[in-house]
Amino acid sequence: MYSNKKNIKARKQIVQNGQSDHLLFILVSFLIIVSVIFSYSLTIYTVGHYEVGQYHFFIRQLLVGIVSILIMWFFSKINPDVLVNKVGMTLFVLFLFIMVIMPFLPKHIVPYIGGASRWIKLYGFSLTPVEFFKIGFVYFLSWSFHRRIIDVSKKISFRNELNLLFPYFLTFIFVVFIVAFLQKDLGQAVVLGLILFILLIFANRSYKIFLFLGITGLSVLVSLILIFPYRLTRIYLWWSMVQDDILQFLPYWMEHYLRIAELPASYQVSHSLNAIHNGGIFGKGIGLGDIKLGFLSDVHTDFVLAGIIEEIGLFGFFIIVFIMLMIIWRILRISQRVENQLYHLFTIGIVFMIITAFLINAYGISGMIPIKGIAVPLLSYGGSSMISMAISIGLILSISRTIKHKKKEKKA
Repeated sequence: MYSNKKNIKARKQIVQNGQSDHLLFILVSFLIIVSVIFSYSLTIYTVGHYEVGQYHFFIRQLLVGIVSILIMWFFSKINPDVLVNKVGMTLFVLFLFIMVIMPFLPKHIVPYIGGASRWIKLYGFSLTPVEFFKIGFVYFLSWSFHRRIIDVSKKISFRNELNLLFPYFLTFIFVVFIVAFLQKDLGQAVVLGLILFILLIFANRSYKIFLFLGITGLSVLVSLILIFPYRLTRIYLWWSMVQDDILQFLPYWMEHYLRIAELPASYQVSHSLNAIHNGGIFGKGIGLGDIKLGFLSDVHTDFVLAGIIEEIGLFGFFIIVFIMLMIIWRILRISQRVENQLYHLFTIGIVFMIITAFLINAYGISGMIPIKGIAVPLLSYGGSSMISMAISIGLILSISRTIKHKKKEKKA
């Protein structure tokens, strides 16, 4: 008993004296500033289309950026044992509840936009609940796996392991129904599924579970595509663009069954590829891109990477990728060195959430996979995406305070 109290006291002292990861804070703040700059540069046509002021999107993103940086700074000063559980569980419960009641709210509060109802609009502001729910979902899985799963032996029978994980599968199915079926947001459902898969890996589960999850997940994904014809149309449009490049590596007889004729290339992806091509190595210059002039209405949101590449080129894009990789490395470094298993799982979940969202968007705008409306972490215009990312990074900065920093001893 005495030893346990002594360890808790020592842990609190480490947190009190510890410092958060300053480099991580600076790197994330830099990408937020980049987002603010391009929220002005890429919205020249959009402000005219919506008949708003020239600085409308810039001012909004600037305010969101300032709030996001303050959230990270404020969270970085708080003991994670006080902060992480309260914030994480609140995000999970509150935004799950909000997503459940969204179908029953009036249409002027939950409008039907672009064939989906994913946003809550109040007093001129828009809220995307799933962006905040993802952070809560990562925390809930980390918290529960830490308490019930991570120390369970791999040698238990497959049936017992399924029974152990059944509540999580049931919860995930419910979440998929809300996100992919009611809100028609398959991309976010895929992100949540990959987070569950990754955290189960770090919770030391058997290969049979992953085989089962892989087969089940693929079956569910195909079913969700077939249920909604517009998703199948997207697959066809994507295949019409890439079929020539892929079919040349397959046996000739397969072309008869796989080739799709008389389908136009995807309008959005075609213009996205044109923007990437036009940008070249060093870009056309900030403010000088053409893609934003009515060719892509979502160039500051879903296609922000294409707009950025056209204006600062592949060289500038690689700098952004390098900074993103540095952010990922800093988080993985914190995850590796933190002693608390809950914090370890949470930081792993957040880093793979960032990686998955970035890759899905980057592959989509380049035509490598069908396009999905997923925001680029820290770069896309939008308050929900930016603030939710600031909350997650702020929690990680708080967790980084618990790391013991080894002091180099001076040689006499």
